[in-house]
Amino acid sequence: MSRFFSGGWRFWENGSSDSERAGDYERERPCEEDRPVDRDPAVRVEDVSVALGGADVLTGVDATVDAGSFVGLVGPNGAGKTTLLRTVNGTLRPDAGRVVVVGEDVHAVPSKAASRLVATVPQDTSVSFEFSVRETVEMGRTPHLGRFDRWSAAEDDVVDRAMARTGVADFADRPITAVSGGERQRVLLARAVAQDAPVLLLDEPTASLDINHQVRTLELVRELVGEGRTVVAAIHDLNLAAHYCDGLLLLADGACVASGTPERVLRESTLERAFGANAVVTRHPVTGSVYVTALPDRPERGAAGRVHVVGGGGGAARVLYLLTAAGYTVSVGALNEGDSDTETARQLGCDTLTVDPFAPVDAAARERVVERIESAAVTVVADVEVGEGNLANLEAARAADRLVLVEERPFAERNYAGERGEAVYRGLRERATVVERADLLGAVAAAVGPSDSDGQPTTRPLGPDGNGSLPDS
Repeated sequence: MSRFFSGGWRFWENGSSDSERAGDYERERPCEEDRPVDRDPAVRVEDVSVALGGADVLTGVDATVDAGSFVGLVGPNGAGKTTLLRTVNGTLRPDAGRVVVVGEDVHAVPSKAASRLVATVPQDTSVSFEFSVRETVEMGRTPHLGRFDRWSAAEDDVVDRAMARTGVADFADRPITAVSGGERQRVLLARAVAQDAPVLLLDEPTASLDINHQVRTLELVRELVGEGRTVVAAIHDLNLAAHYCDGLLLLADGACVASGTPERVLRESTLERAFGANAVVTRHPVTGSVYVTALPDRPERGAAGRVHVVGGGGGAARVLYLLTAAGYTVSVGALNEGDSDTETARQLGCDTLTVDPFAPVDAAARERVVERIESAAVTVVADVEVGEGNLANLEAARAADRLVLVEERPFAERNYAGERGEAVYRGLRERATVVERADLLGAVAAAVGPSDSDGQPTTRPLGPDGNGSLPDS
């Protein structure tokens, strides 16, 4: 069973959570004794199973969400996220199990009472009625009005605040059918805010929004959580979910695959299992949140040959990605610890040679670079800046039989090693294939050549035009 808390989280594994690399990407969160473990949960999903049209959509899902938490439902299309939300709000009765919201079995109370417990913003925002935007938001107050209750100024105040917070007050008098899809989604969010239920369910709340309103919407959700509401949202964008949610519940094939903080759920092995995706998980350089980058399916590592890359200062990141995605076994270095190329290389699984932060590439490191170069089919020198500290990498590249230089800028603009640096680079350039990054893979493939009968890449010399022309026999 998964359990989430406003200040943190904890969960009990049900045999499906990924515990590998448990210490990776941990954000600072309250320690165990600081967590409000004695708080009553806002939502309890107890062994819920749902079948639709004879097909199992949810199977034995357990989760507990505490008040004041923002939990994201993530998973591939067809995983059961929308079905779980419909089950929690009471519109879909489970075939097995039950859902308890704020102490009430949501399927055992009248629909009006359920609407006072749970407000929902659906994924499908299409409407056919001609009510105005304001009238649509006013519908959120219906669960709070009895049959003979009259609309009051207090109800107007709630509606006004909801429209102001969601940014729809400026077009309050327009017909709901005359606004854009993104505006309509914000109107339905305003209706849910006006409903003032303790639990808010959102199904793809940012799907129709531009980037500005995506951020505004999720910032508003965080405000609501800070005011004590509990939010459960199906979110397609893993990076938005990682940035804004306290915890994630990852569904695949109707079952819980993993649960916990974004750091624990969004792991490469878990994403591969749930999505079948080849993904790299890093930290966003600005927000510090977990950040997922999906890569193309990789050929078998090493099937295309071995390449050594001379990089540094972030200049080789794209080169490393292109080569690993193409199936090459890649080594890189020497790089300083803390260099962005070092982090990229490790995330991509490259053989990474490093020296201490800010330390020069010394003789010992240079020797290790030469060893990698001599074992590689091709050496690629990225469009990097060169100074006295890393000039030894260029000098080591002289050992390469086949050399590709990536040039996006003239070397004079990135040479901080003076005449010595110019002389070394000129010598490399005279016998290398010089390409822009867009032509890198073609040049490397030409140098590596086709595979032999054993499936191993065979190297061939590059012609003077860099096209890998075979010599006359």
